[in-house]
Amino acid sequence: MSENSEPGPSRAPDPEAIIRSWAATVAALPIGSRVSGQVVARPPFGVFLVIDGVPNAVGLAEITAMPHHMELPAVGASVAGEVIWHTEHNHQVKIRLDEWTARTR
Repeated sequence: MSENSEPGPSRAPDPEAIIRSWAATVAALPIGSRVSGQVVARPPFGVFLVIDGVPNAVGLAEITAMPHHMELPAVGASVAGEVIWHTEHNHQVKIRLDEWTARTR
């Protein structure tokens, strides 16, 4: 998997498991929840991460929330942030990364 691709099967949960677990994921990660995880992909629009403690959840931190002077975290980086939305149609947990918030204050 290249750094600019979506999460592949070796790094992200199985897509069917993500769908089956969606209700549990939303219940476990309400908006405003603090999360941490590891970056597994860097497509041009943000970073995907696996979320610690919620094995079938995929987080997405989009570049629209990133300050212009910053760069996306590297694949493999540990990150933390806040759940800001749940995207039902593609079963993603939207995350605002702490490092992006801290630099804009």
